[in-house]
Amino acid sequence: MAGAIASRMSFSSLKRKQPKTFTVRIVTMDAEMEFNCEMKWKGKDLFDLVCRTLGLRETWFFGLQYTIKDTVAWLKMDKKVLDHDVSKEEPVTFHFLAKFYPENAEEELVQEITQHLFFLQVKKQILDEKIYCPPEASVLLASYAVQAKYGDYDPSVHKRGFLAQEELLPKRVINLYQMTQEMWEERITSWYAEHRGRARDEAEMEYLKIAQDLEMYGVNYFAIRNKKGTELLLGVDALGLHIYDPENRLTPKISFPWNEIRNISYSDKEFTIKPLDKKIDVFKFNSSKLRVNKLMERQRLAREKQMREEAERTRDELERRLLQLKEEATMANEALMRSEETADLLAEKAQITEEEAKLLAQKAAEAEQEMQRVKATAIRTEEEKRLMEQKVLEAEMLALKMAEESERRAKEADQLKQDLQEARESERRAKQKLLEITTKASYTPPVSSSTAALPPDVPGFSLIGDSLSFDFKDTDMKRLSMEIEKEKVEYMEKSKHLQEQLNELKTEIEALKLKERETALDLLHNENADRGGSKHNTIKKLTLQSTKSRVAFFEEL
Repeated sequence: MAGAIASRMSFSSLKRKQPKTFTVRIVTMDAEMEFNCEMKWKGKDLFDLVCRTLGLRETWFFGLQYTIKDTVAWLKMDKKVLDHDVSKEEPVTFHFLAKFYPENAEEELVQEITQHLFFLQVKKQILDEKIYCPPEASVLLASYAVQAKYGDYDPSVHKRGFLAQEELLPKRVINLYQMTQEMWEERITSWYAEHRGRARDEAEMEYLKIAQDLEMYGVNYFAIRNKKGTELLLGVDALGLHIYDPENRLTPKISFPWNEIRNISYSDKEFTIKPLDKKIDVFKFNSSKLRVNKLMERQRLAREKQMREEAERTRDELERRLLQLKEEATMANEALMRSEETADLLAEKAQITEEEAKLLAQKAAEAEQEMQRVKATAIRTEEEKRLMEQKVLEAEMLALKMAEESERRAKEADQLKQDLQEARESERRAKQKLLEITTKASYTPPVSSSTAALPPDVPGFSLIGDSLSFDFKDTDMKRLSMEIEKEKVEYMEKSKHLQEQLNELKTEIEALKLKERETALDLLHNENADRGGSKHNTIKKLTLQSTKSRVAFFEEL
């Protein structure tokens, strides 16, 4: 009886020690997952679990988003999950989404899973018209999306109507033209057929490379007011801060790159921007929503953390590469030492062989002299004559043998000399290899644009230590310049071809456009296109003026 009571008490005690949990549902761009989380878990615990489950290492781009009334917020890493203003009904739902967008997807995205999640998110934003995309570019993007899903085009498999159930174009684009679904499919398929040979990840990357040049790609918009109370929009992206007219989210009025901004802070509803140039006064703007202010501040801090992490990864990669170069240098040194030792041994053996050949030649000469002496002193008797002839024959055979041996030794000496020459050539090549490795060690990979944009007041930032300081050689600079120029020419040619294709499609469908259905964004985009403007060119022009004049312009809007 006592044993049964003790057993029940032990079981009850064990049951009480088990941590309390709650259920969380995580929605990604292509899946849903559920986890049992402990009540004490912080945001980082849940976020790390999701990233491990996905096999995601490039975590700095992403976050867990949830909805609060009329706005969205991101789970804080250092705060308990249930301390957030989230629904207490289980399962608690979070969306795993990208918070920050790379300026150059091809350079900054490494993992295929990262690239795939970005592709799905950007594609959805374009289809939902959260990112404006002109009609001709929409068709090209759709063709890459089809390549990513279906693989290479096969007319025997991909017959008319195979895209009927696919959502590939924004509804705005479809409504803008007098074109049937079959006509759209025909134009998408004609480009789809040109993408033969591209794997899924390659097609998705091409999609992102086109999408990242769209004006609204990666921009988070916030409603603000300047000192005069003018209603404006603040756009935040990988390039910096941009001020927009609320009616025009495509073209900023002024821009401030991250490398011009020293610090951002907020108090209550007021935001303060401190330019890098301390001689320029700070400029301020207001937001009616405190939650938006907090969200923007968290975005800034998270971006700084992202930049520090990218810099640390660059530093780790440089340290790894330096260690690899040191190992290669050690191996080259060892090969050089082995080559030198082999050359010395061969030289010594060649000298011994040459001396042996000389000695054999000397013995052959002595044998010849002995033969002549025997002939001169031969006696006349038949027996002695026979013996003499036998000795002469033996002497001749010995002389012939000595001559052959001498010739063989001479050839061996020549071969050893040749081996010695080859060993010295190997030694020369080993020294050249060591020189090349030393030259490589002097090259420092360029820092990505996103890292270079890190505000200078970020604490604890150091790209590489003193032990990793490298200097460019003239030859490296020339070679690097040639490679960059080659890539630039290839990119320009590809861009020119792409633009020609887009213009061709635009011309084809222009006659079918319903002008009265054009949206305000359509008209604004057409104006920009007529002026030859692009996202990067526009921002570059806006930043040509001094920071002071741009601040003054903002305050007078």
